[in-house]
Amino acid sequence: MNTVFSHMTMSLDGYIADPQDGCGELFDWYNAGEVEVPARDGHSSFQVDAGSAAMLRDMLAGTGALVCGRRLFDHTNGWDDNHPVGAPVVVVTHRPPRDTTAWPRTTFVGDVAAGIAAAREIAGGKDVAVASASIAAQALDLGLLDEVRVSLVPVLLGAGIPYFAGLARSPHRFEDPTVVVGSRATHLTYAVRRD
Repeated sequence: MNTVFSHMTMSLDGYIADPQDGCGELFDWYNAGEVEVPARDGHSSFQVDAGSAAMLRDMLAGTGALVCGRRLFDHTNGWDDNHPVGAPVVVVTHRPPRDTTAWPRTTFVGDVAAGIAAAREIAGGKDVAVASASIAAQALDLGLLDEVRVSLVPVLLGAGIPYFAGLARSPHRFEDPTVVVGSRATHLTYAVRRD
């Protein structure tokens, strides 16, 4: 069965964006090295260090669908229907666009459980990435998240959008992390404990 994971780049104080949705130096690690990793959208690439490159290649190759919320979808203009992971996108929203045919690689669903189920089906045997903080928190509370992945960057934002906020069923517990030390980011993968 495929793994459902969330992956976010996060500041040391737990934020994935500043109060204005800016990612600024949080994403510096995507251009902090000598190794080119082509995105799967066919249009962009990353320049990262060797450790980050291996992690990024594995994540890109293993992802068969991505789940996000309407806010991120709107903020990115739906990645022009071609997310950098190269996989179809499932958007959890109560207000889908009027013309969903304009987004042939995007599926719109009404709740998180339906979104994860749709993404699993679309992904086949590949992994499902959850790319919105709110959706990741809801999926964790519903027991639908298998892993939490954090690319931790050496900056303190002081305020902003937290990775996990408003959890309904905390505390959540995790196994010890696997750690990849990179340039401008330390990549942590935590398996969700099921006890």
